[in-house]
Amino acid sequence: MSRDAIVLLGVNHKTTPLAIREKLALSAGYDEPLRALGQLEELREYYLLSTCNRVEVLFTCQDVKQARARVLERLFANNVSQEELDQYIYQYLDDQAVEHLFLVAASLDSMIVGEAQILGQLKEAYRQASKHRCSGFVLNKLLHKSFSVAKRVRTETRIGANAVSISYAAVEMARKIFGDLAGKKVMLIGAGEMAELAAEHLVGQGVTEVIVANRTLQRAVNLARCFNGQAVVLEELVDQLQHVDIIISSTGAPDLILSKEDVRPVMRERRNRPLFFIDIAVPRDLDPAINELDNVYLYDIDDLHNVVEMNKSERDKEAVKAYRIIAEEKLKFSKWLSNMESTPTIIQLRSMVEGLVRGEVEKTMGRLEGLSENNQDRTEKLVAAITGKMLYRPLHYLKNENHCISLPDRINTVRTLFQLDNGNDDPENS
Repeated sequence: MSRDAIVLLGVNHKTTPLAIREKLALSAGYDEPLRALGQLEELREYYLLSTCNRVEVLFTCQDVKQARARVLERLFANNVSQEELDQYIYQYLDDQAVEHLFLVAASLDSMIVGEAQILGQLKEAYRQASKHRCSGFVLNKLLHKSFSVAKRVRTETRIGANAVSISYAAVEMARKIFGDLAGKKVMLIGAGEMAELAAEHLVGQGVTEVIVANRTLQRAVNLARCFNGQAVVLEELVDQLQHVDIIISSTGAPDLILSKEDVRPVMRERRNRPLFFIDIAVPRDLDPAINELDNVYLYDIDDLHNVVEMNKSERDKEAVKAYRIIAEEKLKFSKWLSNMESTPTIIQLRSMVEGLVRGEVEKTMGRLEGLSENNQDRTEKLVAAITGKMLYRPLHYLKNENHCISLPDRINTVRTLFQLDNGNDDPENS
């Protein structure tokens, strides 16, 4: 049986509009989808990543076509049409899947190249997969390798020197609207990591007051305390709008939490002072129609592409080095996979040859009386030496690259030549 294929299926900000991505986002967390994948007999190992900008499934299987169909049916068929799946889902196989994972981990496939948040998201997704015992020998090796690749890229390049996070990109857009942010007031909807990063950047830009609105008040209090801010519950959200200038929303709510009709009366209370919303949640938190109101500015994740262009030239120079590192690491992992594919044949061949040599030597030893312990040791060395010499050429043939003959063909040749599949390890009796 051939080695399992490594398959990666997914959507991201480059290939799929936000309206589709938010239908595919796993807003309820990892537990349920991982359990669903666990029911598929076609999968050997599997792993799932869901972020604001991407949803990806990585798995190993024998039948790629059948496994793909079952995975898409189990995870996404209830949310989008088959036509949309065919149009937007990308697929990478084996080396391409490995390369794509490395690019994601190193933040070369991110909306903002060099942002550090994605590596933490990958590690969290891996923790979830480990908790559910979804990943095995191959994916454990691959995912750990992706983490080390990301670290190497960070260490050997300046890819993150000019990079900005999604949260910082949101702050840059706020500066375009208001100019100087000194004296402005901000409200964060949601108390997660994205909200915390946004608050750090905003306070650094001169924002004087931070209000944190969250469904769980204690989490809002904890975050607000870090910035000498104020905590409120989500039920107070509309009332607080008239007191702030900037709203950054990043909850995990499955539905909209603020509509156009919620904001319209607030603008009258504010006497039409500008109000700036950035929705960095997937699915979206804020009604897109809010943007239709006068002096109200609403941007979502897809709008951040303009900010991504900042510092792009410098990051691209460093990205060239990062791509070289990833190419090197991909070759190393491919070699590991190849070695794993040929290992059973090497073990079986070594066992057969060593058994043959040992048998012949023992026939001779049986005719020698009073063999000393020293001679027995020398005989063992003789068996190992003859075995090594006999195996040198076939192992060299298996392990070294051959541009004309693929590894599966080389494995098949060795197995046929030494009759490893006929159930008889002794060539004399075959």
